[in-house]
Amino acid sequence: MQNLSFYDYHPTLLNFCDEVLKGLSLPQKKFPPQFFYHDQKGSDLFNQICKLDEYYVTCTEIKILTQNIKEISNIIGENCLLIEYGSGSVDKAYLLLDALHNPYGYMPIDIAKIHLLDYAKTTAQRYPNLQVIALNADYTNNIEIPEEVKNIKNKVIFFAGSTIGNLDYEDAILLLKQSVHLLEEKGGLLIGVDLKKDPNILHSAYNDHEGITADFNLHVLENINQELKANFNLNNFSHYAFYNPYFGRIEMHLISKISQEIKVADQVFNFKAGESIHTENSYKYSQEDFEFLAKESGFKIAKKWSDPQEFFALYYLTCE
Repeated sequence: MQNLSFYDYHPTLLNFCDEVLKGLSLPQKKFPPQFFYHDQKGSDLFNQICKLDEYYVTCTEIKILTQNIKEISNIIGENCLLIEYGSGSVDKAYLLLDALHNPYGYMPIDIAKIHLLDYAKTTAQRYPNLQVIALNADYTNNIEIPEEVKNIKNKVIFFAGSTIGNLDYEDAILLLKQSVHLLEEKGGLLIGVDLKKDPNILHSAYNDHEGITADFNLHVLENINQELKANFNLNNFSHYAFYNPYFGRIEMHLISKISQEIKVADQVFNFKAGESIHTENSYKYSQEDFEFLAKESGFKIAKKWSDPQEFFALYYLTCE
């Protein structure tokens, strides 16, 4: 396809075995949240979560984007290069691309090479007059955009889904600082942010009555059993998600119901009853929290769109 360019930056992938063994050796056992999406089943389970009534995040963000799309498009302006961190949020990215004024191009950045290439081909076919420049790279690292789009003045990063919430504050600031560099200190960042709210609402969102989030969490152990010849008995672990008000975040854990010995890749790990594996954080922000984060990173808030309940917000940030 003439309107598709693919750049392979050869990102360093986490070594599944090394990370699992390292995580199980820590005083607080933990796994990287990337392991939720280690296989297709994990991605499919997350897509099911996004459709749950309790999980307000996805539907609320799409609703905010839909209701304000004209204003968002006007703020972004003409001839922009839309850069997306991650790829595959089709409902959101395509909604935005459909509304933009004569966009120059679309640049998804993703670490998953095969998925990215398939998505880029689909997008290039859908938008034959749009330049699709796909980067196989880790957007959490400093990257340079290709020369063919280096001189595009109007660059806008799209970072949907409140993925910023999976990062600790220090890492979130680092990513936003790198975004300022990627934008060459001009342009903007359209970012989805999950807001602080009644902890009971948060509890329901991460403890759905159908148990899909629990299956999503426990599926990490299934992958370890299959790939590393481990002997995790999923019936001996339970999904546990709670709001930690001190850190302002949802924490997801897998709790050992009993004292047990687990063998992974010929190494043995002991679990006490009640001991946990920490699998994910999801930070929630107040307006003040996010203003501080943006300012520390070299951005300023130009516009905020939210739902009537103030559950979620889309922010448009510009470089200071």
